[in-house]
Amino acid sequence: MTQEKEKDSKKNTNREIDYLKIGRILFSRWYIIASGVLLGLLFAWVYLWYTPKTYATSGILKFEEKKTELSDLVSVMSNSGRGPINLQSEKFIIQSRDLLLNAIRSLDYKISFYISGRVRSYELYPNKPFQVDILKFEKQEFSQDLITFKPVNEQTFTLIWNSGGNEIQRNYTYHTPIRIGNVDFLIRYPGQINANISYQFRFNTPETLLARVRNGLRTNETLKNSNIVTIQQTDSNPQFAADILNAVMIEYLNYDRNQKTQSATQMIHFINDQQQYLSSAVKGSESSLEKYKQNSGILDVGSSAGAALSKVSELESQRSLLKIQLMAIDQLKKQINDDKNNVSLNFNLEGVVDPLLGILISNMNDLLADRTAVLKTYSSTSQAVADVNSQISQVKTAALQNISASSQRIQKNMDYLHNQLSQVNQQVSALPAAEKNMISLRRDFEINEKVYSFLSEKKLEAQINRSAILPGATVIEQAQVNKTPISPDGKEIYRTSAIFGMLAGVGIILFIRIFNPYIYDKESVEQATTVPIIGVIRKFPDKIDADNAQILALSRPRSIFAESVRSVRTNLNFLASEKKSKVICITSEVAGEGKSFVALNLSSTLALINKKVILIGADLRRPKLHHAFGLSNAKGLSNYLVHQSTVDDIIQHTTYENLDFISSGPIPPNPAELLHHERIADLLNQLRTSYEIIMIDTAPIGLVSDSIPLICQSDINLFIIRYGKSKHSAATIPQGLVHEYGLNNMAIVLNAFEENLLQSSYYKNSTSHGTLHYYADYNGYQSSGYYEDEERLKWWNIRKWFKS
Repeated sequence: MTQEKEKDSKKNTNREIDYLKIGRILFSRWYIIASGVLLGLLFAWVYLWYTPKTYATSGILKFEEKKTELSDLVSVMSNSGRGPINLQSEKFIIQSRDLLLNAIRSLDYKISFYISGRVRSYELYPNKPFQVDILKFEKQEFSQDLITFKPVNEQTFTLIWNSGGNEIQRNYTYHTPIRIGNVDFLIRYPGQINANISYQFRFNTPETLLARVRNGLRTNETLKNSNIVTIQQTDSNPQFAADILNAVMIEYLNYDRNQKTQSATQMIHFINDQQQYLSSAVKGSESSLEKYKQNSGILDVGSSAGAALSKVSELESQRSLLKIQLMAIDQLKKQINDDKNNVSLNFNLEGVVDPLLGILISNMNDLLADRTAVLKTYSSTSQAVADVNSQISQVKTAALQNISASSQRIQKNMDYLHNQLSQVNQQVSALPAAEKNMISLRRDFEINEKVYSFLSEKKLEAQINRSAILPGATVIEQAQVNKTPISPDGKEIYRTSAIFGMLAGVGIILFIRIFNPYIYDKESVEQATTVPIIGVIRKFPDKIDADNAQILALSRPRSIFAESVRSVRTNLNFLASEKKSKVICITSEVAGEGKSFVALNLSSTLALINKKVILIGADLRRPKLHHAFGLSNAKGLSNYLVHQSTVDDIIQHTTYENLDFISSGPIPPNPAELLHHERIADLLNQLRTSYEIIMIDTAPIGLVSDSIPLICQSDINLFIIRYGKSKHSAATIPQGLVHEYGLNNMAIVLNAFEENLLQSSYYKNSTSHGTLHYYADYNGYQSSGYYEDEERLKWWNIRKWFKS
């Protein structure tokens, strides 16, 4: 046993895989692969039909600092309210909530219209099949459910909606106020409208569309470290995607410009507040001066009084401007303490504050923007946010110290001017009362007028400065409507489905082959046993009628089937060749494998070559051989074994020359015991004297032990294995019989062979065990023209189908 296993292992390792055969095996069941591909394509079609399409559009922004020619008219303020461009921060700004909400508000967003389909609803934006006017809208408590609109006639229509899980359906008239939820609206008569189409609509707020816009918005740098950013918007509606993306880019430009002009705008507001106060003061001073002139009769002051007046006015104007600067510094200090974003100098403080303050404020703005960006990713207690807060605290402390120093310098200047004014006021007090009063009135008027004129100049400068500021980005390419969906990708899905379908078909073929329990190729038998195969009998091309004669080797002598039987007959002559009379026992594992059929046809072909042959039906449990000859089974082998008949009594002559027959006889209650009787040996000895071939058809060895006595007394034992019927375990039975009963005359006949590429071997043809095969399966001989096997009808041969 060990040596045989070693031989088998060597045999397996010596075999070489034939990849061409593997291809033929797969192609033999091409329709399974084709079916898999078709099913895959069908699945892809259903998936594409069911899955909503997603469209994408993109725009391009270029970030750069720009100036207009207006900037040459004035010196542009050093602090524009925005630090250097940081693309990462700008990306977060583009996706910020407030910016997106403002972009949505610029669209016609309040009502969305849909067409109700079998699977889902299709948005009609920007089309409106009918006009809906919103009369009252309570933003906090409105229904976002779809409302179905169905026209009835020119006056009425039907609305269907859900409320509290219940479907509500009501009829309304056109141009009549309707209330659903907390929304009051009316629907105008749309004119002719297709009543077969189910239209739907719902009310929106910018907040309800925010998630839709934000989920589809993407920003990417075109090239690393470049100042060009591509913005992409994906949506189920290509027009909406293009419109909202253009609105986002425009809103970003407006936001950027507003942030950059914030400093100038704050300065203008500050000056406006001061001018509003000074305007009334100037008018009051001027009115008081004119009245005094008229009442006192003094038109002007003297030269000495004029000099004093001029000096007083100059000193008071300077002190007023210092007060305004001090107010601006206090306001800046308050902004810094409040951690307000985009802190800026509200007034022209050059020469008053340290130039370092502008840098500190710019750094603080950048850090505040960085903190906003970091908070989108990390929590407020994370280390990253803590690091940014620490930097903000350090910059804030430095800025407040700088502001305090500037405030102290301004206060010192104001104290100096106060001392100067005290000296001039002493000179004025020495003047006559009329001139002194005149100087007092003129002083208030000139001071207010000078400060007002100074503020007007600064306001004009700030306005020109604001006009000179441009957004820090330019729209290089606007978003265009792209009606080619990016998802699902039809070509890719069809391609993938076809590949998976093909692989599934191959998998099914491999599954059928791997888990096939039956024998379909000679190699499987050769690998399972060392018992030789003496022949392969082809499958008979026509349907076999079990009730008629089955000696097909004689009825179709020029068929491949008949030739394969004759080949087995020839090989039998080489077995037990030294004996003049041979006892040949034929068995199989189970019923239906064709042992009786093989015994019948072998007997008939042996009789053709003038061999005196007798066929014995030794299957005492299921006798049926007598049907093939049309003979009686009333008297046979069972009668002989129980001493009811002699040998001559049970021999029946057939219509075929040289072929006699012994039937099984009536079914006995103890067939196994009868076949173990010594009369079996006597029968065989008597028959040897009259016949050259004694062919015994026995019971299946895998079911009962009836055939064991006959096998042990036979000269040749043929074990029948049928293609597509016998299981792989059947190939091991002959080997077991050889070892168990010490037989050396066992051989295998493969029955009902037909080419089955699916189950054929995928190894290259080679000799096994170093010996040559001495049998043929006549594979491929059908087209030789020598044999008369009827050609099978193929599905593509239409003419033959009609002829048949």
